[in-house]
Formats: sequence, structure tokens, C-alpha cells
Amino acid sequence: RKVFLGEGGTAPVGEIIAVIADADEDVSDVSGASGGAAPVPQAAEVAQDAAPVAAAVDEAPSTPAGGEGGRVKASPLARRLADDLGVDLTRVAGSGPGGRVVKRDVEVAKEQGLSAPAAAPWSPDEAEYEDIPVSQMRKTIAKRLVQSIGPVPHFFLTIDVDMGRVMEARKSINGMLEKRGEKVSINDIVLKAVAGALKAHPECNAQWHDGFVRRFNAVHLGVAVAIDDGLITPVIKQAHLKGIAQIGQEVRELAGRAREKKLMPDEYTGSTFSVSNLGMFGIHEFTAIINPPEGGILAVGGIVETPVVVDGQVVVRPRMRVTMSCDHRVIDGAQGSRFLGTLKAMLEEPTAILV
Repeated sequence: RKVFLGEGGTAPVGEIIAVIADADEDVSDVSGASGGAAPVPQAAEVAQDAAPVAAAVDEAPSTPAGGEGGRVKASPLARRLADDLGVDLTRVAGSGPGGRVVKRDVEVAKEQGLSAPAAAPWSPDEAEYEDIPVSQMRKTIAKRLVQSIGPVPHFFLTIDVDMGRVMEARKSINGMLEKRGEKVSINDIVLKAVAGALKAHPECNAQWHDGFVRRFNAVHLGVAVAIDDGLITPVIKQAHLKGIAQIGQEVRELAGRAREKKLMPDEYTGSTFSVSNLGMFGIHEFTAIINPPEGGILAVGGIVETPVVVDGQVVVRPRMRVTMSCDHRVIDGAQGSRFLGTLKAMLEEPTAILV
């Protein structure tokens, strides 16, 4: 009946942003957040839009509801799918609330051959740049990064790991899981090894709090996942107690729901240590910023065939570089080095993960 906050607006938690009521209820005395009230829809419009709401809950709108300026009304999921499938959204009839284009409309359009036109070459008459509004998630990420990289005294430790045995172990594990229709990745094995190394070195599985350092006996491992709006870190709870296959299954499930923005708060909070892996993007080595109050984060690069000296002979081996960012208030250089030494030993002899 009333909308007090326009799309993209912000308001303090607890402020009234909209009113849902029957057509004959008096809501004239209800006030809420300031941010530009949208026009109150007529009763007929309310009834028309009500039916498809349940089906479209997971497709929250990312565009102006009125489609001003010729902009197509479509959910974020529909827009991504249209880009992937090459569907022209301007030619798609929407079946969602208020005529919004949703996922099923794009799928039907693809079957009907409503392809997007080829992109025109850039013209000097076009705008030189575009200002993109910052999402709430990106604002939060920016705030957290400033809180981390400024006050937190970072230092970095890098090691080089021979991944030959891990690659062999992965092949063997996937052979055993094939009948179950499952498989594990190199990253799943790395996460299991990190959990084991943290369990052996609780001084690195710790957080900084004003006046004390909190060390954890349980390993709750944060796994960085890239999504459209930025980065989120789902948490594998009790990772030290879980097998490689279970860790892999949870990572894929949580990552999928993270990209769909369906994670619950307890699924991306409470981590005691984090891991960020950019190896799949061709990155060989990088440093990551600590997520306070955690004391450390591990940056994992890709596996590269590298010439190395073994027993006096030059051989080519699959090598991987990992860099640990440490909060010096929590972790000293020697403590971080011992943790990385244990991690390296586990990865170069994967059976050690089971001990």
C-alpha cells in the first residue's frame, strides 16, 4: 500500500520501508524511512501482481520497477542468463510481477531464437565513461578492507609446494567416488590440509580482540567466493572433522547459494581462518587481505609446471605457491612458518592429512 524507500536507497535497520495491508485498511498515519516514496499502486494492480510473487522471490529486481528510459524490467538472474545465452531482453515478454522478465522467460526466448544483435563498434559520440552505483555489498567490502589493511599490521610468508602427490591422490580419490557420481578438486584437498595444519597449530587458528587473543580448537574455514557484487566468504564449520569429499560438497553447495544470494548469515560468519584461491584464473601468486578479527588468510595460486633441482638433476614438477597473510598481533613469523611447514608436508605427502 505504501513504499517509503525507493530502489537502491538505504535506511537504518528497523525503519519502516513499506506497508502491506488490505485495500480497506487505514494506513494514512503510517510513516517510514525517507528515500523517495514510490506511487501507491491501485487495488487492481496489487491483485494482479500478488499471484506471481512467490515464484519470483528468488529473483529480486535489480532495475527500476517502472523501466524508465526504455530500460527492460528484468531480474538479475534473467539478465545474467540472457547475457550467457545471447538473448535480446528487449524482445522478451515478461511473466513476472509487473511484467518483469524472469529466468523462465529467457529460456523460452532462447528456444524461439530471440538472439541479441551483434554489438556495434564504439563511436566517439558515445559517453567516455559510465558511473556505476555502488551496491550495499560493495560498500560493506570497502569498509571492511579499510578496517583491515590500515589498523591490522600485515606481514606475508610464501612457500612453494610440490603438488605431484596431491594430483595423484585426487585421481585416486575420484576413481573411488566415480560410482557415487562425485568428484573432488585440488582446492578441496588444499582446504582439508589447511584444516589439518590449523588443528596442529592453534596459534594460527586465532583471532585478535582488544586485550586478548582468542585461540580456537575447532577449525571453521572461510572460503572466498567471487559473486557479481563482490566477494563473500562462506564458512565450512568444523572443517577439521570432515573428509575431503564432504568439504568439496559443502564448498560447491555454499558457493552456488552465495552466487544466488541465498546464504543465511550463520553460513558466512564465524570463520576462524580464511582461504582465497585464484589459481583457476591463471594467477600464480598473490597476497590476500585479512578478514578481521581473524589472524590470518591463505592465498593459493595455480599449479605451474616448473623446472626444479631434485637430487642434483633438473626436472619439471607441478609446483604451487601459497602466501599466508598474518596479523602480527596474533601470529609471529616463527609461528606462521611452522604452520606453513606442516601444510607443505601434508600436501607433498597427502597421507599425512589422515594422521
